Amino acid sequence: MGFVPFPENFTAHYRAKGYWQDQTLANTFSAVCRQYAERIAVCDAHREVSYAELDQIATRLGLNLLDAGLVPGDIVVLQLGNVLEFVFVYLALQKIGVRPIMALHTHRYRELSQFVELSGATATITADRSKDCDFIDIVNRVQANTGSIRRKFVLGAPAQGFVSLADLLERESARDPSEIDAIQAAIDPCSPALFLLSGGTTGIPKMIPRSHNDYACNSRLAARYTGIDEHSVLLDILPIAHNLPLACPGLQGFMLCGAKVVLHASTRAEEVFALIERFKVTHIHVVPALLIMWMNDPQVGAFNLDSVRVIQSGGQCLQPETRALTEQVLRNCTVQENFGMAEGLLMFVRLDDPLDVRRESVGRPVCEDDEIMLLGEDDQPVPLGMPGELCCRGPYTLRGYFNAPEHNARAFTPEGFYRSGDMMRKLPSGNYVVEGRKKDLINRGGEKISAEEIENLVLAHPAVTNVACVAMPDPVLGEKMCAFVILKPAAQLSLEELVGYLQHQEIARFKLPERLELVDSFPLSTFGKVSKKDLVERVSAKLKEEAA
Repeated sequence: MGFVPFPENFTAHYRAKGYWQDQTLANTFSAVCRQYAERIAVCDAHREVSYAELDQIATRLGLNLLDAGLVPGDIVVLQLGNVLEFVFVYLALQKIGVRPIMALHTHRYRELSQFVELSGATATITADRSKDCDFIDIVNRVQANTGSIRRKFVLGAPAQGFVSLADLLERESARDPSEIDAIQAAIDPCSPALFLLSGGTTGIPKMIPRSHNDYACNSRLAARYTGIDEHSVLLDILPIAHNLPLACPGLQGFMLCGAKVVLHASTRAEEVFALIERFKVTHIHVVPALLIMWMNDPQVGAFNLDSVRVIQSGGQCLQPETRALTEQVLRNCTVQENFGMAEGLLMFVRLDDPLDVRRESVGRPVCEDDEIMLLGEDDQPVPLGMPGELCCRGPYTLRGYFNAPEHNARAFTPEGFYRSGDMMRKLPSGNYVVEGRKKDLINRGGEKISAEEIENLVLAHPAVTNVACVAMPDPVLGEKMCAFVILKPAAQLSLEELVGYLQHQEIARFKLPERLELVDSFPLSTFGKVSKKDLVERVSAKLKEEAA
């Protein structure tokens, strides 16, 4: 219920072409673990786990999670960072047919409660705390205010009412592993295996169902174009609940090739460089802000980074100058630009593409059955070379958000093409260039922020009459949020006061405005709407003046 399946004629075609192999994710990775049993699958700075050990740990944990009250078909909120336990839990949930919502470690009470209300999730799996928040308190309040949560699991210090993940990982299970075989036999590979989260334009989160068939296909195709073999080593440094580090090719794609994945939670340059040297890392996923920081760090020349072959950049546009600097500093490295979305479609520059293609475009789709339309304002295809809204469908692109029929009616064409909101232009070579966005999103270092969500929260402030949140340029993160605010008569408001107010709403910190502009009125478009384009130009001009 709430899941929009692929039409039968498309599923038959995707099977016939071999994109869909009608295996569950659990069975797919169990086979991989048998094939590469003695190789190291995942590690961190302190521990290495072989493929055989990984499968054993996930089986034991899955059976213990059943013992603790999870039931096949349950939906759970999974919120763990880049730690080995994330991998253990992710694979264990797949084994017992429990579907995780891939929450970020930066999400807080507001987001978690929305996920639970939207999905009817029956459990949460979180760390005990982060450096700035107490997840025990947050989960307890989510449980009290939503009503569907029956089980709470915690990684870290024991807490009343929570089941310790550490205990479940250590305890031998009394259950028969054949239970897992029976569960797997009952799963339809066309059904959701997990839920990713959309950085949509509204204040209501959108859950993206990824089926067993389409998500395995997603990782296989991504791995095909990123130069992976069984000797490759991925440093997974971006939050692993994101689509890129999880599956594009990410953890999943590297495991499918029998390669090694190194998990690390800090992006500090010195720590990253040391891990590259120690593990002879060959691949890294980045957002441009990270790459800029690393390449300009004075420590970059103090380590042997010659093992790096491919740096995959996604989340926002990467400037050609940054690519050139990176390939100069990391002399054996190719910077591979890609464009992707949690909803599905992936575009990669090919590693052997000409230099102008690699530096000026985001490449082209990874699958010949990725169908692309660029539509103009009249909803008709635009001429070659002209910008239009990217609309797509294919063997790993969703056909509908979960439990969102009204939104789906707007987000998809009658033929099932997903309206991405991204503006693109197709080059005569067949490669694509990103031209901006149609959707009202702010892209802060790869994290997408809904302007409408923050505007709705700011409007509730007693001093505010109206607000418009826009993207302002930033040399490192690409964009930051500026809030233009009209105050009530005689009212006052500072950025610090506004941020403090929003922090009380318990939202993720990356969503907080980083500049406040107080104005008497908003510029209007010819249709009478607030002209955010003019507001962006206004704050951009101010930033230039201040820099000068």
